[in-house]
Amino acid sequence: MELKQFLRSRRARLGVDDVELGGTSGVRRVPGLRREEVARLAGVSVDYYTRLEQGRAAHVSDEVLDAIAGALRLDDTERSYLWQIARTSSRRPRRRTAARVQRVRPGVRRMLETLDEVSPAFVFGRRMDVLAANRLARALLTDFEALPPRDRNMLRYTFLDESARELFLDWEAVARDNVALLRLDAGRHPDDPLLAELVGELAVASPEFRRWWADHNVRDRSHGTKSYRHPLVGDLVVNYECFTLPGDPDQTLCVYTTEAGSASEAALRLLAGWTADVPGTPVG
Repeated sequence: MELKQFLRSRRARLGVDDVELGGTSGVRRVPGLRREEVARLAGVSVDYYTRLEQGRAAHVSDEVLDAIAGALRLDDTERSYLWQIARTSSRRPRRRTAARVQRVRPGVRRMLETLDEVSPAFVFGRRMDVLAANRLARALLTDFEALPPRDRNMLRYTFLDESARELFLDWEAVARDNVALLRLDAGRHPDDPLLAELVGELAVASPEFRRWWADHNVRDRSHGTKSYRHPLVGDLVVNYECFTLPGDPDQTLCVYTTEAGSASEAALRLLAGWTADVPGTPVG
């Protein structure tokens, strides 16, 4: 089902003016490319592409998937996602089992603590669960340590905590990105029962989440900037870098920094000073 919906969503975002088809005409009742047009661009038969989109094509070669990815103008993250869900759709469904508890190594926890005075830092796990967060990270966003373990999740915080809408200067962009990150995680772990529970909860509680989840956009964690309006120190902009932790591809370390000499650096140092005496250890 996910393969069908993802391919249909990628077809829908492309118009005939975006690709070189030649000889295409006629009134279009729905936006985007038709199946036969994608098949022509990818160099496969219409019947084969249709079976692939319906999840009925077994043992699809990398060459065919690469050709379809090129026809649909997929970026690197979307290409990887296509391969994941294409492989998943061709296997027999697995029975969902309880997800294992994720643990953060003591060495990683110590690394977070050493960054306490200068950089907010998190470790995210599957489903964007916040597995660990140093004191400055909790001061910048929210005190994840004070939340029940189930609620230590960046999607729940973004969509269900009203303070998040006030904190993020561009809440919609942040929320959309988080949905795309979760969609990518769903492709990697389609049998995760906690992920299915999270998606169901957010779909019921948030019309924005429901709409953006249906877009089937995917995104991977890498680097970028975020802008905040903090109730204690005002506006600040941080740069973030994210790294997959060695030994556990499901754990990602994200570290926030500010430009040297900037007002944002001063604000972050002020926040660190104000919270220096707040007790607590990294979440987990």
